Amino acid sequence: MAVTNESDTFDIGGEDTVHRLGFGAMRITGDRIIGDPPDREVAAAVLEEAVDYGVDLIDTADSYGPGVSETLIGQTLGDPEDVVVATKGGLLRGRDGDWLPLGDPDYLEDAVLSSLDRLRTDEIDLYQFHRPDPETPFEDSVARLAELKDAGLVRHVGLSNVSVEQLETARDIVEVATVQNRYNLDDRGSADVLAACEDAGIGFIPWRPLGLGDDEAAAVAAEVADAHDATPRQVALAWLLGHSPVTLPIPGTGDPAHLESNVAASALELSDDELARLTG
Repeated sequence: MAVTNESDTFDIGGEDTVHRLGFGAMRITGDRIIGDPPDREVAAAVLEEAVDYGVDLIDTADSYGPGVSETLIGQTLGDPEDVVVATKGGLLRGRDGDWLPLGDPDYLEDAVLSSLDRLRTDEIDLYQFHRPDPETPFEDSVARLAELKDAGLVRHVGLSNVSVEQLETARDIVEVATVQNRYNLDDRGSADVLAACEDAGIGFIPWRPLGLGDDEAAAVAAEVADAHDATPRQVALAWLLGHSPVTLPIPGTGDPAHLESNVAASALELSDDELARLTG
């Protein structure tokens, strides 16, 4: 085994302990996220290696493929007891590449049933509402997920791409275990949502965690990386892990070498000064 996940842990929903550095399974379907991956054997190997490295949080969505990422996870890993598999629903992927929100409660229930089948499980560890639908009352979408949790089809409910206000609304309906919003060195637009998650002990899953931008943040990351014989992207992951105790970065890749590099970032220890410089 080349590397080991050395990140500390977080209890999702106060119950399920995972290492804070997870794996995002969007890219195992290929760069376009539509259709089968270029090589299914390589995609399966990346999933298996991630688990071998000690990654025990895998994030996917029914729109990746669509359905391909979930199917690969189900076929490759089955229903592993020691891995939390998180998926998402409520965001369709059109043939032209557009993302189309659909939060109709009946559709979400059908989506959960379909994800259960593809993931080969009786209960989804963490089911996240992928994006609020402006055509459907947010409360109605969340309420249906709460019902599915009560029915034992979903263990934990999460949200994605939400505001603080939407998070507060959802928490009045169901216990929210995680929030997944875009957040990285270059994009801090969800800083208020992260702060709300910290206050409530809710896991915050930053999507696109490797974002560096092309400005001062990227330059500082490059300088810090040189000091540690690391890459700027490894520094970006280490910053997310050091930035808040509730962050659960999920870097994704379909390349075994990139996977190894990402997991190795869990051992990168940044000084308080480096964290402060990167935070800006």
